[in-house]
Amino acid sequence: MTSWQLVRVIAGSFILVSLALGIPGSPIFVSPWWLAFTAFVGVNLLQSGVSRWCLMETILRRIGFKAGN
Repeated sequence: MTSWQLVRVIAGSFILVSLALGIPGSPIFVSPWWLAFTAFVGVNLLQSGVSRWCLMETILRRIGFKAGN
């Protein structure tokens, strides 16, 4: 798995978990403030799409994941 693929898997997982923790109807609801984390992940994805730079991808490359094409 390449670094850009793993970034998307991690981001998607963060979004799903934070939605589950932030929506009152969820069985694992904690606080609506978890929706702020969902927004943070979304803003980071938007920023990386515009600037073509992603901190998570840089970290993953440094720990040994190969870059995608």
